[in-house]
Amino acid sequence: MKIKLLIIMSKQSFRDLKNEIELKNAEIDELSMELEVKNEEINKLKLYSTKLKYEKKNLEDKLDTKIDYDKARMKELDDLSDKLVQKDKIIEDKQDQVKYLRLLVDDFKTQVKSNSQELEIQLRKISKTYEDLLSQKDLIIEKQDEIIKNLTKANDEIVKSNKTNVISLKLQNEKYQDIIDKFTKTN
Repeated sequence: MKIKLLIIMSKQSFRDLKNEIELKNAEIDELSMELEVKNEEINKLKLYSTKLKYEKKNLEDKLDTKIDYDKARMKELDDLSDKLVQKDKIIEDKQDQVKYLRLLVDDFKTQVKSNSQELEIQLRKISKTYEDLLSQKDLIIEKQDEIIKNLTKANDEIVKSNKTNVISLKLQNEKYQDIIDKFTKTN
């Protein structure tokens, strides 16, 4: 009986061990499935990490491109500023030329007036027999007046042209200032 009891107990222990092994195998299977799920998650995270690295590289490239573009725009604006300074110098030179021409015209008028007065004094001294010379003097005065008118007209045209250039340059300056303002607002 003792042996039978031992055999029964042995069988019972064997069954218990077998059941425990089956439970452990089920746990192992379950843990294997969990491990597989975790491996899939790790692989997904690795893919996501790679995607993020690629996106980061793209963003860095875009940023570098934007920086290069902004640098180029700044250089353009600097060049534009230099051109505006040059245009201002040209305008100042033109204005100086106009002033010089006005002085020349005034000097010429003064000389003509002085010459005319001298001619009149000399002609008064000459007798009436020199009337031909008087008529020549009148022709000379008319021609000088015509020259003065032509010079004055040419001077007025130069002044108008310079005013037009100044207005054009001011409009260009305002246009570039708008561009600069827009550029500074976007940044």
